[in-house]
Amino acid sequence: MTRKQAPDQYLYISVFFAGVTTLGIELSAMRLLGNIFGTSNIVIASIIGLILLYLSAGYFIGGRWADRSAKQITFFQIMAWAAFTVGLIPTLSRPVLLGAARAVVDLNGPVVAGAFLGTMLLFSVPVTLLGCISPFAIRLLVRETTKSGGISGRVYAISTMGSLLGSFMPVLIMIPLLGTRLTYLAFSASLTLVALIGLIQVNLRRALFHFWMLAVLLAIVFWTPKGSIRPTPGTLYETESSYNYIQVVERGQTRYLLLNEGQGVHSVYDPAELETGGTWDYFLAAPFFNPVPFSPNQVTSLAIVGLAAGTIARQYSEVFGPIPIDGIEIDQAIIDAGQIYFDMNATNINLIVQDGRLALAQSRANYSVICVDAYRLPYIPWHLTTVEFFSEARDHLEEDGVLVINVGRTPKDRRLVNAISGTLRAVFPSVHVIDVPNTFNSVLVATLRPTQSENLSRNLAAIQSNAHPFLIQTLNRSIAALQPTPKSEIVFTDDHAPVERLTNSIMMAFLLDGGLDNLLK
Repeated sequence: MTRKQAPDQYLYISVFFAGVTTLGIELSAMRLLGNIFGTSNIVIASIIGLILLYLSAGYFIGGRWADRSAKQITFFQIMAWAAFTVGLIPTLSRPVLLGAARAVVDLNGPVVAGAFLGTMLLFSVPVTLLGCISPFAIRLLVRETTKSGGISGRVYAISTMGSLLGSFMPVLIMIPLLGTRLTYLAFSASLTLVALIGLIQVNLRRALFHFWMLAVLLAIVFWTPKGSIRPTPGTLYETESSYNYIQVVERGQTRYLLLNEGQGVHSVYDPAELETGGTWDYFLAAPFFNPVPFSPNQVTSLAIVGLAAGTIARQYSEVFGPIPIDGIEIDQAIIDAGQIYFDMNATNINLIVQDGRLALAQSRANYSVICVDAYRLPYIPWHLTTVEFFSEARDHLEEDGVLVINVGRTPKDRRLVNAISGTLRAVFPSVHVIDVPNTFNSVLVATLRPTQSENLSRNLAAIQSNAHPFLIQTLNRSIAALQPTPKSEIVFTDDHAPVERLTNSIMMAFLLDGGLDNLLK
């Protein structure tokens, strides 16, 4: 005998799982789209904003819908369709994302923007339907107006508790274990099952009719393409961690570490060559801003905030010998890739899996050099740019220690370089700037002792005869790339460090000034 009503407790269970799914697919959207469009604040804010827009529409529609058809069968069918359409997102988005990946490589801005909006439209149906669930459940549960407040509060509390669980599950468990695609299918299948169990209690025939949804989701698992969302020629390895989409790409005999949208290279490894031609090389010059004479033997230890796959660590080990190196990297999966594909296995490197600022604050060691290269493109994490952080770093430097940080810029806009320089000068007596040729990067060096830029050439002359050839080459190039230290009154603090806003402004000015067209010429 078919039961005509599910118990009230089951409605609360349904609301809980809907909350889990809502936040789960929102957090997973940041990875699904971040693989192609990056993880800039603009992308994240757009994802959150559009999801909230769809949820708002769902709350409104769900309330009206419940008033017109306050039936459990309608409620569970809405849930079933919400769950099923969640499972379609990775499959339907794949061709759009593949096209977007090619457009990102070609720097085709309009296509990239259109693909982003097109992908986000795929979320409109499932998220709007998920938004319908809580107001619909309240309408079904309220039988006495004197209890409506308590019931409403209970429904939204249970939904929010589900959302709390859904906020942790994708990033900590599901995406690292299953990947983004199967994470969506897992959320979809679990909520579909909840909806079908509810339908069985209300109308068995209608429930059996909807079982085709589970069959389709199962077919998607086994028969849809499982290839990379961002196919890149020469890919040796790719994985999704709690923090990043990681790729290792080989071109010739050189390997590159790419993260997320792949526009920035985070590490380079050529077993036959130390030189990379990139920012990493110029970190070697930092200690030679010290007063003359400064010998390579005086570089006795190193800390790297943003180790990645170990390019800087390898260069320092080759040039200065097997000095103790504390390599700090927040993502264990990047370290794993570095050890397997970038030969990051030297015994002098102490691998620390932790946030850079926290690890440095907890360290009991002092260093000759502290390197900060922790970009999450296009941003430096703001908490690594403040006067408080630089003060903490200063306290971990030897008497002739230096801090060196990689900072982004454009050919015409040096505002971030100026701001970081101003902040460093609030902590250190001297700051020097090297523009890395053929890049959008400058290397800023802050010394614990008062120093002059001329020290670089004087120390080069003093060590010319017995230093590592690559060090000599790098010092010559650094001298040629020296820039005047800017004067800036800006000082970033833990209370106010608008790094993201400044970076966004620089990027926008670059695009409006035709910078993208110039890159493509």
